[in-house]
Amino acid sequence: MIFQLSEDTIWFPKPELADEDGLLALGGDLSPERLILAYQNGIFPWFSEDTPIMWYAPHERFVLFPEKLKVSKSMGKLLKSDQFQVTFDTAFPEVIRACATIIREDQFGTWITNDMQNAYIKLFELGFAHSVEIWQNEELVGGLYGIGINSVFCGESMFSKVSNASKLALIKLCQGKNYELIDCQIHSEHLESLGAEFMEAKQFLNFLQEKTKTH
Repeated sequence: MIFQLSEDTIWFPKPELADEDGLLALGGDLSPERLILAYQNGIFPWFSEDTPIMWYAPHERFVLFPEKLKVSKSMGKLLKSDQFQVTFDTAFPEVIRACATIIREDQFGTWITNDMQNAYIKLFELGFAHSVEIWQNEELVGGLYGIGINSVFCGESMFSKVSNASKLALIKLCQGKNYELIDCQIHSEHLESLGAEFMEAKQFLNFLQEKTKTH
């Protein structure tokens, strides 16, 4: 059953009521209060400009424990070099806009709509959203952004204009020791190669709600 949300009341049905594909609800808005409540309950928005707001709670998450991160020899060499400069939370709007506009294979359009960008920039201003930026010769060439809930980083998107830039951003996020778990949401071979693994939604939600560390 797909639930219909209104803009008047901020609530979500139980995540376990999501359908087979993880779709839980439609509608509502992208207010900071609703977005924070969503992430606190393992729910995230994912939709396009020609659809209503769609809220997902997958029955199986794809996650990465920072201590299980796999760093290849080539990336190890890159980490020791001065080819890139890394910053945190210094260019969040630029990162999310780059994630929205970067051309990706087999993808038409973007789910990071203007409304989504504005909503997450607001979350950044409130201290809930965070970014990692990768620079080369003072140009932003890669990065990622997501939401920090307790000691979990809920990754939203990443981009790379040069080889290995987004991978470096993820490695630096893991090495920062601010988070005990990175929520990658859905499976990808790229993330699996870095050590990401599946976790049952109930276990993920328990992990999410048991942690008390704030960011």
